[in-house]
Amino acid sequence: MLLIAGCARHDELQIAAAASLQDALREVAAKYPGRITFVFGASNILAQQIRAGAPVDVFLSADEATMNKIADLVATRQDLLSNELVVVSREPLRDLLGVQRLALGDPSAVPAGVYAREYFQQHGLWEALRPKVIPMDNVRAALAAADNGSVDAAVVYRTDALLAKRARVTMTLRGPVIRYPVAILRGAKRPDAARRFVDYLASPSAAAVFRRFGFGTLPPRPAA
Repeated sequence: MLLIAGCARHDELQIAAAASLQDALREVAAKYPGRITFVFGASNILAQQIRAGAPVDVFLSADEATMNKIADLVATRQDLLSNELVVVSREPLRDLLGVQRLALGDPSAVPAGVYAREYFQQHGLWEALRPKVIPMDNVRAALAAADNGSVDAAVVYRTDALLAKRARVTMTLRGPVIRYPVAILRGAKRPDAARRFVDYLASPSAAAVFRRFGFGTLPPRPAA
């Protein structure tokens, strides 16, 4: 079932964006003069909805691989933001091998979980950690599980960790290159308005908001 509405006003942009962008994008959009409807969720689910025909003008993914899967539906694309993975927990941790329950975005599909799985595989930890993994629908759900104590720890983006009420960053996973691409879709109903909004996302005023929420900002160049 599609979660993206198909009844937007003719002058209203439909933006689908990774869950980890929710707070920053809402603040950025508050200063934008145009009308915008946001749908936030796991990047892989949003991409599936776009593939199924959901009416989206602009898509912001938390990873390049997900955007690559709908490359044939993309009109223009550029890298916009960067992020990094951290481990959060309510209690101090010496290492992850001692935890019993570790929340991740679904490591087979959700970008944050895929990044985490690849990191653990590269460091020879995945087989030991895999039985302890609690897969979540998105990175915000993983953060909530660590914050409320239903798991011992979670792997989330640093930007999400800033929102935790009880959990704190206990480790940083150095290595994964995490880029957030933004794309205007070929099926955009409002392509000119979509271009203006994407240009605004790369503006100094929007970049200042993204940095305040913990994102790195990237030069507005086409993604490789």
